[in-house]
Amino acid sequence: MKLYIIKRLLHLIPLLIGITLIGFFIIQLAPGDYCTKLLMNPEVKPETVLAMKKQFGLDQPLIIQYLKWLWCAMRFDFGTSFVYHIPVSTLIFQRIGNTLILSVTAMILTWIIAIPMGVYCALNQYKLTDKVFSSLAFIGMSLPTFFIAFLCIFAAAKTGILPTGGVTDYQHDSYSMIGKVWDYLKHLIIPVLVLVLCSIGSLMRLMRGNMLEVLRAGYITTARAKGLSEQKVIYKHGLRNAINPMITIFGYQLSGLLSGAALTEIITRWPGLGRLMLDAYFQQDLFVVMASLMIGAFLLIIGNLIADVLLAVADPRIRYR
Repeated sequence: MKLYIIKRLLHLIPLLIGITLIGFFIIQLAPGDYCTKLLMNPEVKPETVLAMKKQFGLDQPLIIQYLKWLWCAMRFDFGTSFVYHIPVSTLIFQRIGNTLILSVTAMILTWIIAIPMGVYCALNQYKLTDKVFSSLAFIGMSLPTFFIAFLCIFAAAKTGILPTGGVTDYQHDSYSMIGKVWDYLKHLIIPVLVLVLCSIGSLMRLMRGNMLEVLRAGYITTARAKGLSEQKVIYKHGLRNAINPMITIFGYQLSGLLSGAALTEIITRWPGLGRLMLDAYFQQDLFVVMASLMIGAFLLIIGNLIADVLLAVADPRIRYR
């Protein structure tokens, strides 16, 4: 297993280089760049734009630009933002905490609720509770994220129980320590609720389908014929095999920790990486876009590796060499 993990980590290097190389040249297919937009501003002198191009290396061939960026990125220097004029790493670290708190909290709650619900619905197939939970799951899967977010914000505005956006109140600094924590949690509820409602239905249905398929397998019938208790058959033999496909999905979801909540962050005005990345794409802030691309690719590869390792832990039949 250790040798397998080392090999996968070594494969990470060429994969990241290939992904960032393709991404860099695709970004360059867009007409113009950040400096081109500045030339359209009559208040900015052409000499200033040329100096900025030289400063950021935009006057050099594309392959030279990429190689210079790659060399700096290998030393965790992602360049300087065109728009904010501060290091990209500093810009990302200012917002990554809020995004991680939001995404990790939503992911934990979603899995804690969806997996037991899926198992319960499989064990009570076609009963009233199964039909109710399945109907709610289909509703949640059919509604777009922005619509659910607007509904939650509308309900918060009408009731006044929860804040409609932001991360803290304007009086946050005057609160006690417990008050500050509660203020932060209140602002966290709506964006977390939106992400959970959007994700829980699909996971619950997948877990239900996996569990039903396993319960019809021959070895489950054999286990019951041997006289094992129903609880042991379901949770030791059934659940353990039904959870394997979900582990793979869990690995893919890890790759979306930083970008998966972008739309929710924008609508609920949660100050995370979502708005930053969206603005970077529209403003052609090259180094911010490349940094977000590299982080997303890294999380995707690491997420798949974690999923493979968890599969080997959960299922003794799986062995990696």
